[in-house]
Amino acid sequence: MVESIQGSKVRLRVGFDAKQQVVPQRQLELICPLPAGTSPPQRLGAFPWALNREVLSAAKPRPSAWGSAWLLLQETGDSLDLQEFCDLVYGSTEPIQLSACWLALVGEQQWFRWKQGCVQARRLEELKPLRRERRRQAIAEAAERQWHLLLKQRQPIETSSCSALQLERLELLKQVASGRLELEQLPEGMRQSLSQLHLSQERSQLRHLLVDLGQWDPHQLVSLEGTVWSSGFSEDLLQEAERLEQEANQDQPSDAGRVDLTSQRCVTIDDADTRDIDDGLAIETTAAGTTRIWIHIADPGRLIEAGSPLDLEARKRGSSLYLAKGNVPMFPDNLSTGVFSLRAGQRTAAWSTWAELNDDGSLAAFGVQRSWVKPIYRLSYEDADELIELAPPQDRDLADLEALLGRRRSWRVAQGALQMDLPEGRIRCRDGQAQLEVTEPSSSRQMVAEAMILAGAVTAELAKKRELPLPFRSQLPAELPPKAELEALPDGAVRFGAIKRCLSRGLMGTKPAAHFSLGLPAYVQATSPIRRYGDLLVQRQLAAELPLSEEQLQELVNEIDGAIREGIGIAREDQRHWQQVWFEAQKGQQWRAQFLRWLRPQDNLGLVRIDELAMDLAAECPSGSEPGDALLLRVQAVDSLRDQLRLSASSS
Repeated sequence: MVESIQGSKVRLRVGFDAKQQVVPQRQLELICPLPAGTSPPQRLGAFPWALNREVLSAAKPRPSAWGSAWLLLQETGDSLDLQEFCDLVYGSTEPIQLSACWLALVGEQQWFRWKQGCVQARRLEELKPLRRERRRQAIAEAAERQWHLLLKQRQPIETSSCSALQLERLELLKQVASGRLELEQLPEGMRQSLSQLHLSQERSQLRHLLVDLGQWDPHQLVSLEGTVWSSGFSEDLLQEAERLEQEANQDQPSDAGRVDLTSQRCVTIDDADTRDIDDGLAIETTAAGTTRIWIHIADPGRLIEAGSPLDLEARKRGSSLYLAKGNVPMFPDNLSTGVFSLRAGQRTAAWSTWAELNDDGSLAAFGVQRSWVKPIYRLSYEDADELIELAPPQDRDLADLEALLGRRRSWRVAQGALQMDLPEGRIRCRDGQAQLEVTEPSSSRQMVAEAMILAGAVTAELAKKRELPLPFRSQLPAELPPKAELEALPDGAVRFGAIKRCLSRGLMGTKPAAHFSLGLPAYVQATSPIRRYGDLLVQRQLAAELPLSEEQLQELVNEIDGAIREGIGIAREDQRHWQQVWFEAQKGQQWRAQFLRWLRPQDNLGLVRIDELAMDLAAECPSGSEPGDALLLRVQAVDSLRDQLRLSASSS
C-alpha cells in the first residue's frame, strides 16, 4: 500500500509487515485511484488506506456473488476490468472492495482468469482439471503438514497407523541413518522438513530422531547390515543342517581310520555360557611309561564336504562373529552347538593331537590323528581353577596337565616368547543392559591357552616334515627396548605397552616361518574349526590324499581373508558401541589410570590403562605425560548414537 509520494517516486508498505520499498510511480498500477486533490509530496495519512488483515478478510467476496458473476460472464463471454468486475460482485467500487476483489483474483481461486488487468470466466472444461490439481495439492500439503508434525513431536509411532508415504519416508530416513543413502539423495520435501527441524547435518541426528520415533534400535550395528551375518542362514541351508544332524550317527568315509579314545578322561573347559565346544584335554601314561598330553579338536569336516552349500556359506563368513549380545555362528546352531561340539557324555568325532615333552618342555614326540572321544564332564574356568588348586588324589589330571603345560610355557619363554597376560575387560549385553566383565588370567585359562598353542606348534611341525602347505602364522623379529629401560618402567601394562609398540603385525603364508611373540619356529591355528574356517582348512589338508598346492591354498586363504577382516571390523564397532553405552551410564564417575604412551601428541591424545576396568583406552592427557604417570580419568562427552566417546585425564 502507498504510504507517501515523494516526487516521481512512491514509498510503499509491502504486505502487512514493516517492510518498506521506494519505487518509481510509473512502475505502479493502482487498484484504487488516489483521492482527488492528492499531490506530491503530501502524505496520505490513514484515509482511505487504513486496511488490515481483518478488514480485508471481512470484505472478501461472498461465494454466492462470486458464483453468480462466474455464471454471468461464462454465458456472455465478456471481459471486465477490475472496477467493472468489482461493481458486478459488490454493486460498488469502494477501495476496500477493490482491494479484496483483487486479492481474491490473484489468489488461489480457479473460476476466473486474471490477465493484464482484465477478468474472464474460465470454461467448465477448464475447471475440472484445475479442481483435480487443487485437490491433489491440498492432499499433498496436508501430508506434508502431518509428516512435519510427526517429526516435530518425536513420539513413538505405530507403523500400522502410518500412511504409505510416511512409511516410505521413514524407510528413506533409516537408509540415510545407516549410510546407505546420502542426505542429498532424499526428495526435496523431506530435506526441507529436516532442515526446518535442524536435522540435516549429521546421520547421528537422524538416529536420535528415529530412536525417539521408535523406528531405530539404539544398538543397531550399521556395519552389520547387508553382510552375510545379518541375513542368517537360508531355509535350504537349515534343512541341509538338519539332514546332516540326522546322518551324524551313520558311518562316514572318514570313520574307518579313527582311533577310539572314548576311554580317556577327557574334559572340556570353557566359559560358562559357551555353547560351541571345539576342544578338550586329556593326559595319559603310555605303555612305555611316558606322559602324553592329548588335545582333542572337533571334526566338522566329517560331515561338511568341501564345496557343499554349508561349506561355501562358512567360507563367506570366514569365522564366527562374537558380539556383546552373543555370537553369530559360522555353521547353523544345531551343528555348531550340537553334533560338532565335544559334549560331555557324547561320543564325538575329533582330530586328536598328542605330544610328549622333554624335561625342558621341548617336544620329544608328537602326532595328529582322527579319533572318537567322549568327554567325561564339562568344566567352567572357575571349576577348573579349583581342581588345579586342590588337586584331589582321585582327580589329579588337571593339576598334572597344568604342570606339564607350565613346563612347555617356560620353554617357549626361554626361546624368546613374550608373556604379557593382563586382566581383560569387555562390555557384554545382558538383558539389554551393558555390563562390564573382567577376565582374569587364571591358571586354567593359561593352561588351555598353552594347550592350544602346543596343538598349533605340533601341527606346524608335522606339516614341515610332510612338506604340506598350511595357512601358517608368523611374526617378524622385533628389536625390543634395552632391559634396563624396560625394568625402569612399572611392571604390567606400562612395560607391556613399551614392548607392544615394537612388535609388527602377524603374517600369514603357506610356508612355515618363525613366530616371534610365541617363541616358535613355526605355528598354525588349528584348534577352532567350528569357529574359524582356516582351522577347518588345516584339517582338510592333513586328511587329503591330494592336498591343495601352495598356490591353491593361498588363493583360498585370500578369499576368506576379506570376510575375516570384515568380521573383525564389525566386532570392534560392536564393542566400541557398548563401551559408549556403558560410559553413558557412568557419567560423573572417575577412575584411576596409568599413562601408557602418546597416540597423537599434537592433540594431547594418549593411551591410558584403567586397572579397575581392565581396559586400555584413548584419552586427552596432560601435556608432558610420561609412561607410568598416575592420572584421574573422567568422561568428557559420550553419545553412543553418534559413535562418540571422549575421555579426559588429569594429574591425580
